[in-house]
Amino acid sequence: MEVYRLVNNEYILQPGDKIWMPEIGLGIGRERGTYQGRIREWLFWYDQDGTRYLTQEEKMQNLLEKLRQQGIDPNTL
Repeated sequence: MEVYRLVNNEYILQPGDKIWMPEIGLGIGRERGTYQGRIREWLFWYDQDGTRYLTQEEKMQNLLEKLRQQGIDPNTL
């Protein structure tokens, strides 16, 4: 993945695996992960601190795990 930024009418290659884009308040980068059951490198969004935003699947898994930790069986809801 290559990300370029327009600076003084010239496109400059941005270094690194995670690129912060202040114009939109997000970073973009690639990381190995699982999405829809497929394990491979994916593009992910990051916050300003470099923390990756979770996918919908990851959010759901975290929620289900929190319910289980509370003694709640998500299958009975």
